[in-house]
Amino acid sequence: MSFKPDPKLDLVLERLIDVPVELVWKAWTTPELLKQWFCPKPWYVSHCEIDLRPGGRCYTVMNGPNGESFPNTGCYLEIVPNQKLVFTDALLADYRPAGQGFMTAIVTMKKEGKGTRYTAIALHNDEAGRKKHEEMGFYEGWGKALDQLVELVKKLR
Repeated sequence: MSFKPDPKLDLVLERLIDVPVELVWKAWTTPELLKQWFCPKPWYVSHCEIDLRPGGRCYTVMNGPNGESFPNTGCYLEIVPNQKLVFTDALLADYRPAGQGFMTAIVTMKKEGKGTRYTAIALHNDEAGRKKHEEMGFYEGWGKALDQLVELVKKLR
């Protein structure tokens, strides 16, 4: 990966997971699969739309156990099948400015042995945004979601 994260602005989750790249990709790019793993339980995704193209819309509605509902609208920036997804909430579909954005995410997956080297990077525009995201539970939440992704795709084999 040519991008080098800035520890002052970016959060990084990297793991070697024991599932094939193709199934990780499928879990990230198939709405019905993404709904099953994307939020750490007991949270869940009630709605997911994926327009998998640069400029395409990515949309989820995350729901909490106490009736919370958080719609998330974004735009895909870069797509390299079975290797890389880049998306942001700073833009809407077709690169329309959202007015305010929280982060840009870079998710990479690379075949390593029989598994996948999985890296998720959350880029923030300032240190306060990075700190807020970390305090919201980035490592625990994104880590638990990744565990759920692995558990799901093992059933797909």
